[in-house]
Amino acid sequence: MDIRIGQGYDVHAFVPGRALWLGGVQIPSEVGLDGHSDADVLLHAVCDALLGALALGDIGHLFPNTDNTWKGADSKKLLAICHERVASLGYQVINLDCTLLLEAPKIMPYSVQIRETIAAILGIGPSQVSLKATTGEKLGFVGRKEGACALAIALLKKV
Repeated sequence: MDIRIGQGYDVHAFVPGRALWLGGVQIPSEVGLDGHSDADVLLHAVCDALLGALALGDIGHLFPNTDNTWKGADSKKLLAICHERVASLGYQVINLDCTLLLEAPKIMPYSVQIRETIAAILGIGPSQVSLKATTGEKLGFVGRKEGACALAIALLKKV
């Protein structure tokens, strides 16, 4: 097939005393996300979208939390590895559509930087990376500020 679509989803709990990384950008916050790597929920969803589009599994399979190689890993590196796999199979990213769900902090002031960071890793333009953010309207774990989640959809084309 010449065109493939993949979706990604990730969720992490907030914890005090940890840096908050979203889309490869450190966001000022009193809490960060808990995880084996830097817990960048947005980049993890993008990784899964890319891998899913080509039926390559998911980031838990590729970068297991049982492997200390990935402990504290920079998720920008994880995304670069996923992108290399996609490119090695002859595909390029056409566009991404991403959504972050969290009550706080507000991330839209960082949206341009996040889009530019993701685009640079994938070798595409920032206009090919859509980023939206919403809250949980005070419902569920997102609404209670217990964690954040992200969704991503990737469109790939054979080159």
